[in-house]
Amino acid sequence: MTWRRTLLAWVAWLLYRLLSATWRIELVESEDLKRCLSQGQPVIFAHWHGDELAILPLVRHYRLATMTSTSKDGQLVDSVIRRFGGKTSKGSSTRGGIAALKGLVRLMKKDRHNASMAVDGPKGPIHQVKPGVFELSKLTRAPIVPTGLACSRTFIFKKSWNQAVLPKPFAKVVVLFGPTLAPLKKEDQARDPAWSTNLQRELFSARRQAAEKIAGPSAGC
Repeated sequence: MTWRRTLLAWVAWLLYRLLSATWRIELVESEDLKRCLSQGQPVIFAHWHGDELAILPLVRHYRLATMTSTSKDGQLVDSVIRRFGGKTSKGSSTRGGIAALKGLVRLMKKDRHNASMAVDGPKGPIHQVKPGVFELSKLTRAPIVPTGLACSRTFIFKKSWNQAVLPKPFAKVVVLFGPTLAPLKKEDQARDPAWSTNLQRELFSARRQAAEKIAGPSAGC
């Protein structure tokens, strides 16, 4: 990374850290997730693309590892994640994708990190679950945790394909974790559409429940 990119990464991290420090974040953990965390069982947090900016503060809290792109923008994101205490495995949709997945498997198995994965990536279509998360679950025997997000006030990057969301200063942010989905077995087919349909349903349910908490008596700015 050039000195300019390094400087940009530091500036982006500093500005983001200042902004996220103003957020009021509420975590709603399922009993399944609490049990996995207490037992040291690595899990895969599955979420939609576009939610990444709002959940970055959770990187250290949940010991998260994720895959990042080898593009210039991806390197910037990679640097910010690492400064928040996360681990990354680099790859892309066109080159290095398999290596990145293997790297994430190692981080989960050897270092006992939890994984975070945007399941409709890397290029969409938005809100359509791809098989990558199920491949990871199969390789690591890790349960999948549907993760829903809602914010009281946001900036939405409408020109981006994933409609990325960034909570505004002092916004309330609710991150709700739905019931875990059992790890795939060796004989299971990761590309079976039934897996995607079920996870998609749970992700929308988690997002809806998070939004309901935002709309409740405690919501506001």
